[in-house]
Amino acid sequence: MSELPAGVPGIDVPRLASWLSGVLPAAGPITAMDLLAGGRSNLTYRVTLADSSLVLRRPPLGHVLPTAHDMAREHRVLSALGASSDVPVPRTIAMCADQSVIGAPFYLMEYVEGRVLRTLEDGADVTPQQAGELSERLAEALAAIHRVDVEKAGLADFGRPDGYMARQLKRWGQQWERSQTRPLPEYDRLVERLGALMPADAPARLVHGDFRLDNALARLEPRPEIAAVVDWEMSTLGDPLADLGLTLVYWAEAADLDVLPVGSTITAAPGFLTRAQFSDRYAELTGFDLTNLDFYVAFACFKLAVIVEGIHARFLQHATVGEGFENIGAAVPDLVARAHQTLDG
Repeated sequence: MSELPAGVPGIDVPRLASWLSGVLPAAGPITAMDLLAGGRSNLTYRVTLADSSLVLRRPPLGHVLPTAHDMAREHRVLSALGASSDVPVPRTIAMCADQSVIGAPFYLMEYVEGRVLRTLEDGADVTPQQAGELSERLAEALAAIHRVDVEKAGLADFGRPDGYMARQLKRWGQQWERSQTRPLPEYDRLVERLGALMPADAPARLVHGDFRLDNALARLEPRPEIAAVVDWEMSTLGDPLADLGLTLVYWAEAADLDVLPVGSTITAAPGFLTRAQFSDRYAELTGFDLTNLDFYVAFACFKLAVIVEGIHARFLQHATVGEGFENIGAAVPDLVARAHQTLDG
């Protein structure tokens, strides 16, 4: 037997190799393992075998809340979409609920070749024509998610769409209370405005929960395409315009005066659709009424403000790892102000 890779955080490689030999006996030995993505999100590894590669997803290291980072849930939605939709997702291979294998539940899916495009540097070789086509493909992927027949896909019980936006407002408000580092009256006023403007419940649709260009794997040749939409850990049934609103907040434009510390900057490059053009294309594909879109964009600013305040709080507690956190707290009042400006129209 070949020597197994060593020193892989979060993976007991010998136990995984033993389990894999029973589940996929023809796969061959593990020759390498690499951490592709980590942090607060689920951990993603590339498992290199003799003649192929797989991707393994497991929860973060350390304490995990009982309802968070549910591997079986993530495996379920990917499997359902792969079997009964035109949403581009990786094909699932196997699910393991036995925590004795690597110390946590995990699942395996196919390795999809593609690029994560987040910064202007990432897309330095993307031509304006490719940028425009890639924008179109991303709008089509989001529309495909929201057009999924949840009954046909076996996902009718995947969430509670009734009261979805009201629960989101309450959930993120509670998170703010746990993370708040300073008085911010404009935040309090924003919560009141969002509560007063809360739209009626939308029909149950599958929502991704964190849809943006850098949560997809892109290919440029022979033509630009979205090879796979990834990071489904926040997916549920709810209001599809919440997805669109968040995508638009992440979506940078060249004319923007402020740059968010989260999300991507690549969409400010020449050729990418503007936020208005992306919204128009999405409306054409779905037929959805975007009259109240400003509410969802403002709500997304509110949600990101809460997330960034949490990161700022951890920085003040010296609990962040890495660099670049010293100025992140300044983005919170900016996001709140952007939300008010959006609601003001």
